[in-house]
Amino acid sequence: MKKHFQDYSLSPEILRALDSLQYNKPTEVQQKVIPLVLEKHDVVVRSQTGSGKTAAYAIPICELVEWEENKPQALILTPTRELAVQVKEDITNIGRHRRIKAAAVYGKQPIAIQKTEIKQKTHVVVGTPGRVLDHLNRGNLATEKIRYLVIDEADEMFNMGFIDQVEAILRELSDNRVTMLFSATFPDEVKALSTQYMKTPITIEIEATGLTTDKIDHYCYSVDEADKFSLLTDVMVIENPDSSFIFCRTKDRVDELFHRLSRLDYSCEKIHGGMRQDDRLYAMNAFKQGKFRYLIATDVAARGIDIDNVPLVINYDIPLEKESYVHRTGRTGRAGQKGKAITFVEPNEHYVLQQIEEYIGFTIPELTVPSPDEVAQRKANFITKLHTKPARKQLKNMQLNKQIMKLYFNGGKKKKLRAVDFVGTIAKIDGIEAEDIGIITITDTATFVEILNGKGPLVLKEMKNRTIKGKLLKVYEAKK
Repeated sequence: MKKHFQDYSLSPEILRALDSLQYNKPTEVQQKVIPLVLEKHDVVVRSQTGSGKTAAYAIPICELVEWEENKPQALILTPTRELAVQVKEDITNIGRHRRIKAAAVYGKQPIAIQKTEIKQKTHVVVGTPGRVLDHLNRGNLATEKIRYLVIDEADEMFNMGFIDQVEAILRELSDNRVTMLFSATFPDEVKALSTQYMKTPITIEIEATGLTTDKIDHYCYSVDEADKFSLLTDVMVIENPDSSFIFCRTKDRVDELFHRLSRLDYSCEKIHGGMRQDDRLYAMNAFKQGKFRYLIATDVAARGIDIDNVPLVINYDIPLEKESYVHRTGRTGRAGQKGKAITFVEPNEHYVLQQIEEYIGFTIPELTVPSPDEVAQRKANFITKLHTKPARKQLKNMQLNKQIMKLYFNGGKKKKLRAVDFVGTIAKIDGIEAEDIGIITITDTATFVEILNGKGPLVLKEMKNRTIKGKLLKVYEAKK
């Protein structure tokens, strides 16, 4: 098994991005998947959430797509909008030095804006099944060049009722493709999908020893509904986590809990399916950056969202679906860190706990409710942390983005300008190589060019006096 990314057939551009992103060595799922996809095998992967599976397919896709091709070459289906946005960011970061352009398409965002983006040169399209199918039916998404298909979180596609849409999409694609199916659990429907739509796939099982990682300690409390909130505030004092997910079953419950904790000055935010997409993305990104400590959420946030160093997950409401328990608790104990999952169980919910225990293969120990003395002893430490700003977390792509300047040019398709025209002109500047030029986005009236490796100021200065296809364009640093 190859233990370093340098051991695979990866280009220097991909290796440079992985280095900047601090992908130090491949995880088990990456070691097994990357070489197979590079050799264009179909794969079915059962892998825990938090095992690094997004990079397992993103790295070979970024390596295999051809930059020169204008039509999409890879399609990635995800069950939630948040995951679509995250996967698009991961593809963009890993493919940065190869100028790989990814677009995310999902509901609750204007379809016309998405149409414009995917009609331009786009290598990878990531989206939720409903919106991808919508674009296919409208003729917005060209499929003839799609050679790589990823079905991510396949089990959740079934749980959310997306499977008919997934199958309709599969029927629109060429059979001449590499198909990758990823799932944390492996119900019969997922097996049927792989049998029907994949060519002799190679099956990979990671952590087949159990459904949950041994990095997570699981506990539960028995509690009456009326006492849940006071137990939550006591448990928060006892555990005193730097950050925590608190999961509820409904959006009304999330709203209620958010208001009650906010009134107590808890550093918290909320996320659920009833919120505007922009607000959901803001809450998720702010939590990733450590702008607040506690994220109160429905299961919408339990799927594949990659946030390191969340030491505690609390199931304020026990999930009624046993698979949801695996996905919620998988938000902690990621990237080799230890984590803890605590579940509140009401008297009439012990049968649900039993089903979860049968599913995960072990009994979840029950803790005694903290005594007033225990809570009083630890209160001072908790109050100190409550009034201390959380430490800001360094995002993986910070180092990569630090050296990038995005330039705006006031000319685009209407002036018959193409990406190669910008590359050709900018690469002629002394001290600039083609690999210093990042993603190029061309609209009707403007073009945005990312300049990498800290060379943005030089290009900005030089391009004020250089023409592109005989046209002198205005050039500025683009607004963030």
